[in-house]
Amino acid sequence: MFNLKELKKAVEQVSQEKGIDAQKVFGALEMSLAAAYKKEYCQKGDVVRCHFDQKTGALKFWKVKTVVDETTVRIVEGEEEPEETYSKYRKQPEKPAEEKTEEELLPRYNADRHMFLKEAQELKKDAVLGEELTFPLETHDDFGRIAAQTAKQVILQRIREAERDSILDEFRNKAGEIISGMVQRYDRGNVFIDLGRATGIMFYNEAIPGEHYTVGDRMRFYILAVQEESRVPGIILSRAHPNFVKRLFELEVPEISDGVVEIKSIAREPGSRTKIAVVSKTEGVDPVGSCVGQRGTRVMAVSNELGQEKIDIIEWSDDTAKFIASSLSPARVTNVEVLPRREARAFVPDDQLSLAIGKGGQNVRLAAKLTGWKIDVRSQAKPDEVLEGGVASAEPAEKSAEDGIADF
Repeated sequence: MFNLKELKKAVEQVSQEKGIDAQKVFGALEMSLAAAYKKEYCQKGDVVRCHFDQKTGALKFWKVKTVVDETTVRIVEGEEEPEETYSKYRKQPEKPAEEKTEEELLPRYNADRHMFLKEAQELKKDAVLGEELTFPLETHDDFGRIAAQTAKQVILQRIREAERDSILDEFRNKAGEIISGMVQRYDRGNVFIDLGRATGIMFYNEAIPGEHYTVGDRMRFYILAVQEESRVPGIILSRAHPNFVKRLFELEVPEISDGVVEIKSIAREPGSRTKIAVVSKTEGVDPVGSCVGQRGTRVMAVSNELGQEKIDIIEWSDDTAKFIASSLSPARVTNVEVLPRREARAFVPDDQLSLAIGKGGQNVRLAAKLTGWKIDVRSQAKPDEVLEGGVASAEPAEKSAEDGIADF
């Protein structure tokens, strides 16, 4: 008999520390006790289960057998190594699943865990295939050293699994959101972030170029993805993703979070410059002014979070020529010629060429990404001359509609 008071106290402590439902901890305890009982008193092939009475502290053990027939299991003639030992120590090349016969895909009959239908119906008249029959076992609460070690390993494993599931439940639906975390360590270009109950990772290519990370720094991150396949849930973070800028503006600009102003598209070169196109859904609301804020406070707050990254905010328009002209801001465009196959020529005064093209062609490149059009910037005085760095191919910008982690 267990000391029920002390056991419940320990379960509650584990439950609170790991953020796991107390019933899952009790479930892990029952599985560990069943494993210990099997190790000490039963055969290797037996299926043993345990029930712990939380009111009295009493234990009950029973063996489970599944009702089968010749169509649901393979009958192997003669002596053969146990399946577990064979698979563990003498692995053989397996046939591809499509080459295996139906019989080979069936589990092998094991008298310790299976019972034929005819035999089962002698014990229980209405027994059916697949039903589990239970057989009470003598209660023991004293286990040898090896069995106790087995129990410890099982309960630790089950608690880790329950903790993993709990973390997944918490973060599974947070992909695409912003989270605050503390820099934990820096390893081979990857930054590990303490998120409280979990640790996130920001890979080298998801960090803002030139940004430095110091252990203990608290920063904001964009949750790019949550990997469920790995042993430990992988929470992939980013500060370079275009949607990180979008989420920051949603936090700083009430009009965006309220749906009055919408971000139509984003083009970003992390650490350097970002262009966003915004539109108002309510007459009388200035979308650009809303994002800039009084004396630029709102856009400055976002820029500061991004390490002084420059941000151009332009008004989105259904008029292609007008939208392309605005996208080349801060340059002043005199005329836009719309061509077939989503191509356009933008003509600017000579004194605006450097602004329109930008350093290394950055401005026109971002404008092309933002609009989705191939843009050719030309001098108004020499309209037939193709300028070096003045042509940028269209690349899809991040749309305002949430597209999850498609870029990941």
